[in-house]
Amino acid sequence: MRVVVPTELARERRAKMLPLDALQGKAVFVDGYNVLIAVESLLGGMPVYKGDDGFLRDTQGIFRSYKASEITVPALSEILDLIAAAVPSEVEILLDQQISMSGRLAGLIREMMGKRGIPGTARTVRDVDRQLKSAKGIIATGDGNVIDAVSCVVDIPGQIALKKYISSVVL
Repeated sequence: MRVVVPTELARERRAKMLPLDALQGKAVFVDGYNVLIAVESLLGGMPVYKGDDGFLRDTQGIFRSYKASEITVPALSEILDLIAAAVPSEVEILLDQQISMSGRLAGLIREMMGKRGIPGTARTVRDVDRQLKSAKGIIATGDGNVIDAVSCVVDIPGQIALKKYISSVVL
């Protein structure tokens, strides 16, 4: 068994990070709540940090108790506009089924994707992490467990922060 020290792990994760232009013509799978909550935090002025692995993350810890707010639609717009500009071949946004109102949120996302001409869907699933780990494409997440299990990742919240000139605390 190989023991990975944090700095080595951070280097391995950074090596998997792709720029947005790498999405062109590729299938993209999005860790829905992970990305959405981080972007909502970013746009709402809540604390976000950039880990030593280069990925932007929120500090809210509200995953299971997530509720849509007035920032949800603007955050989804930022996420989907960024994805649309990258011109992927297909996008699948996965939301955790066990979170209240996920089905309704998936419907809203599908509608917003359609208006932008983004091919793909948004759907609820029982185990998002497992689905992402076995997906054949580029994964959008900040979840370290998922990043460690896949070969290529894009940091959508980090890209939005760059685009909007929003700085984060570096840890």
